[in-house]
Amino acid sequence: MSDSGSPRVTRLLPDAVHQAVKPGTAVVRLQTTHDRRGVLDGAWWPCSRDVAAELPALISALTEYLGPLTRVGLDAGAWDALPTRLLVDNRVVHIDSFPVGDDTVLVTRGDQDHFSLLVIPPHATPEAARTAMAEAIRADNITQAEQILINTGTDRAAPKT
Repeated sequence: MSDSGSPRVTRLLPDAVHQAVKPGTAVVRLQTTHDRRGVLDGAWWPCSRDVAAELPALISALTEYLGPLTRVGLDAGAWDALPTRLLVDNRVVHIDSFPVGDDTVLVTRGDQDHFSLLVIPPHATPEAARTAMAEAIRADNITQAEQILINTGTDRAAPKT
């Protein structure tokens, strides 16, 4: 999370993302039309793998732009613990466990609006995170999340200390 306790959601063009991103930031390209070309709708760089600490701020920030969210899909193996639901801003958000890999989070608004965000690993370097986020929000991006992380040198596992 950012210093204010809520992620900053930016509406920047891919080249401007390099000036504004730090851990706890979500960068989204909100396009709800059926002819979406890009694979991803945005990116999120959580500060930790603690879902209970990280996800409520993301949901609150996205709700401001998308309206109420009903579900979030995550890979249980990528997070410290995965509850089945969270209460965020007095609304219940269901948490689904999918084998999507820790490189994406799937957000659902209503019954049919789905948004896919690249998840930047918390240990990522700022430059790698910014580069990955810029790629994820490009409207014409067809690169899968896992490949974006590989291309930017941000692998899933935290570095050994």
